[in-house]
Amino acid sequence: MIPVILSGGSGTRLWPLSRKQFPKQYLPLLSDNTMLQETILRLSGLGDLSEPIIICNEAHRFVVAEQCQQINITNPTILLEPIGRNTAPAISAAALKAIKQFGENAVLLTLSAEHIVENQLAFREAVSKAVKLAEQGYLVTFGIQPTFPETGYGYIEAVNDAQFLDVANDCFSVKRFVEKPVKEKAEEYFTKGNYFWNSGVFCFTAGTILEQLQQCAPDVLTSAEQSLAAARSKTGDNSQQIQLELETFSKAPNVFIDYVVMEKFDKVAVVSCDIDWSDIDSWGAVSELKPSDKNKNNVVGEALLHDVSNYYIQNEGRLIGAVGLKDLVIVDTEDALLVADKSGSQDVKEIDTASKRNGHTHHKVYRPWGSYTVLEEGKHFKTKKNTVKPGEQISLQLHHHRSEHWIVINGVVQVTNDDEEFLLNKNESTFILAGHKHRLGNLGLVDLEIIEVQSGKYIDEDDIVRFEDMYGCA
Repeated sequence: MIPVILSGGSGTRLWPLSRKQFPKQYLPLLSDNTMLQETILRLSGLGDLSEPIIICNEAHRFVVAEQCQQINITNPTILLEPIGRNTAPAISAAALKAIKQFGENAVLLTLSAEHIVENQLAFREAVSKAVKLAEQGYLVTFGIQPTFPETGYGYIEAVNDAQFLDVANDCFSVKRFVEKPVKEKAEEYFTKGNYFWNSGVFCFTAGTILEQLQQCAPDVLTSAEQSLAAARSKTGDNSQQIQLELETFSKAPNVFIDYVVMEKFDKVAVVSCDIDWSDIDSWGAVSELKPSDKNKNNVVGEALLHDVSNYYIQNEGRLIGAVGLKDLVIVDTEDALLVADKSGSQDVKEIDTASKRNGHTHHKVYRPWGSYTVLEEGKHFKTKKNTVKPGEQISLQLHHHRSEHWIVINGVVQVTNDDEEFLLNKNESTFILAGHKHRLGNLGLVDLEIIEVQSGKYIDEDDIVRFEDMYGCA
């Protein structure tokens, strides 16, 4: 069985913590592991598995590789999407890659990196049933037993089918997939009992899904085939990174696999499962999964509360005080603050959209060599904190319009400044004049931390000429 993990989402409803540069699946929201790592670790105990195929945005390839390495996943295949095109093109590319390596009978288990599953035993039992059906030529989806009439999820209408009794009595034929309903319809589906939440988790053989794509969505399959044929391998530590070709992949329709294929196939089954599943689609959902005090308050970080109830507070440093309030979400990061009514927290995506439209960017930016954080910025200056991981280095580069002053606050840095190469230790500094080729690298065993002060007439990030770049992007 080949796990296929879809990790291309943007997580806009968890702004400001989750943003385009670092969406929610790469964050440790509910444990010390990130959501991507939890998804991979959930697979343990499922039997004979290959290393996963992970599909993500090209900008996140180093984050994915690093997070896999942290949990001892030594050789994943990372398919890099040059542009988001939803689940059908992504799964098509993964199935094509899998069939080439393992053959048409290979069973694919597709999972979202953004979901939480707390009942691991029930999950493994559901997967076992799904695999048996997939091996019989079915396209299988996982239906979550509703606990309330949710309007934020799609639904699956199921019908009893005696042919599934040899597998289990909680496997059904799928009559139809239903879009996210209005409140009255959601209440009707919840009452009837044969409707399940659509989890977006699927199981099928590579041969079956590709055959149905050819019949039901040939344009999706053609784009995936052409983009994979023209793909380029990228350098990655302990991973196979494959960059899908932009022009052909962008021609694929932006569609869900369940709507373009599974609704049209006559052998679609749903496994009903009670696995304590959550989509984590809002701060309200995060709040429900975390322990609360007697007043139903969840606090991550430091906060002082008086006469406050049903609150979710998360901060990254500053003390938060709240008095005489209820039913609110407060999320405070180093460069943005969210205050929202808890019941309307799904609408936070509108703030994310507005922030992008207005040009707001995250002060902390992740790079393959580490990260940098903008501390202060003015008309002709910018102060940053750079963190470089052990063994990494920035590209050999030049700036035409700005000079840089580097101050080492932790670690030892190897500096290249035109024809000079030298080491700097903690509390030492150097000056890079505009027009000089320069590079810094971390030869030590701990993170290198540097304060960088930029000054000049123009200090935007596009004032850069790269001469040598081991990462191909930074």
